[in-house]
Amino acid sequence: MLLGTAQPLYEAHDAALVDLDGVAYRGPHAIPSAPGAIQAAREAGMAMVFVTNNASREPGTVAAHLSDLGMPTREHEVLTAAQAVSLMVKDALPAGSAIYVVGGQGLRTALTQVGMTLVDSAADNPVAVVQGFHPDVSWKELAEASYAIRQGAQFFASNMDLTIPNDRGVAPGNGSLVNVVITATGVTPPSAGKPAPEMFTLAARQAEASRPMVIGDRLDTDLKGGRAAGFPGLLVLTGVNDGRDAVLAPADQRPSYIGADMRCLAHAHEAPVGADGEWTSGDATARVVNGRLQVTGPWGLDRIRAACAAAWEFADAGGDLEVESLPDLGVSSDHD
Repeated sequence: MLLGTAQPLYEAHDAALVDLDGVAYRGPHAIPSAPGAIQAAREAGMAMVFVTNNASREPGTVAAHLSDLGMPTREHEVLTAAQAVSLMVKDALPAGSAIYVVGGQGLRTALTQVGMTLVDSAADNPVAVVQGFHPDVSWKELAEASYAIRQGAQFFASNMDLTIPNDRGVAPGNGSLVNVVITATGVTPPSAGKPAPEMFTLAARQAEASRPMVIGDRLDTDLKGGRAAGFPGLLVLTGVNDGRDAVLAPADQRPSYIGADMRCLAHAHEAPVGADGEWTSGDATARVVNGRLQVTGPWGLDRIRAACAAAWEFADAGGDLEVESLPDLGVSSDHD
């Protein structure tokens, strides 16, 4: 269920493990509310580690980009899926193993740093293929990866995000490109990135946190990974998933908190209160009647919070919610 805090989130938790795309920025532009919210949280004593499934850039480059967007960040405050998958490869293969890389410089650097040897094609007989996102990935690279895997190379993926938000909308992510190679080879790779819990446990250790929380815009990666790691998760409505998605979330993807954007770190969060199947959050109430979700109250986040509490209780009791009948929850990141 949704959690409650009597104090602001940045006091209830000592570190935030923050997704990037859709939370801190969209493509080359900061989400307008993010820089001020991050600065306020830092000033309150909350540590920040930016945890991204994007493996195309090196941590220092990501930190510089955040800093240029008004969110001063140091290199050690960034953890990428490239770093995570490189540790996975290091555990699986001897030092110096020949690797064919599909992806950007961030992934190439991370693999080199753990002692792997990078090769240029399937003709070099790589023992593994490691695939991560980069916007310039080509058919030729996907083909070389497929040839190598069919020759017996192991296959690893930095992450399996099917989509990635940017300043123009939602575009295909690394998972969509990995699926091209899966289709060609029949081989499904293990993935190091979210929703695997290891990235979050590594990030929490990096922040020396005892009460970390995860902040993300995606239920199937950020929130699922945080829950798998045992950390409370905050869903912000500035990226991929919205309030309707939260209402329908399976148990392993449900957030502990919901906010319009990162400014909610400065707020206390009251947990919804339930009695006789009716759930109340602020001035909003929700219940499920004959499989149909009914929500009353003014527009705002409380509608989502009450709706989630009622829908999740109904689903957990074995109920089948009528998806087509879901009411308009009427909340975007412009509401606070």
